[in-house]
Amino acid sequence: MNIRKRALALCIAATLAFSGGAQAALAVGAATPDFTTEAAQGGVAFKFSLAETLKKGPVVLYFYPKAFTSGCTIEAHEFAEATPKFQALGATVVGISNDNIETLKKFSVEACRDKFAVAADNGARITKQYDAGLGFVPGMADRISYVISPAGKVLYVFSSLSPEQHVANTLKAVAQWRAAQK
Repeated sequence: MNIRKRALALCIAATLAFSGGAQAALAVGAATPDFTTEAAQGGVAFKFSLAETLKKGPVVLYFYPKAFTSGCTIEAHEFAEATPKFQALGATVVGISNDNIETLKKFSVEACRDKFAVAADNGARITKQYDAGLGFVPGMADRISYVISPAGKVLYVFSSLSPEQHVANTLKAVAQWRAAQK
């Protein structure tokens, strides 16, 4: 490997190591910031309110980097497949990224298969509130999943750039919460 490639590899490794991209600031038990934003489900745009949705039960709020990229599409497909299980437990699934609403209308149909909403975070305002930014790409969300109780508290958080385990882990956390409510 020539010196230029080695320097670039070291620079990327250092950026990843010190970016904090895989660190979620909101710990279990923390209050979650409320927000209202544009969202889409089944190709139809609407106003999404976290506070209103929490009145129905827990929310699985998952941040993802960019619609129509391979990992984000895989994750959306997995959440779509599991949405009936989440609904049976009284939970609502919502994805969120810095994509615009027109992109999310398409993504909600193609990747999310009309099963759950995806919300637009223009300017990464919500991403910042949840400390869910991808440290080495300003304005882009990391892949972080939160389970939020109806009281607006973090029940569970999982952070991994890999789309694997987000659905299984959040489903397990919702099921445990539901069992504790009985």
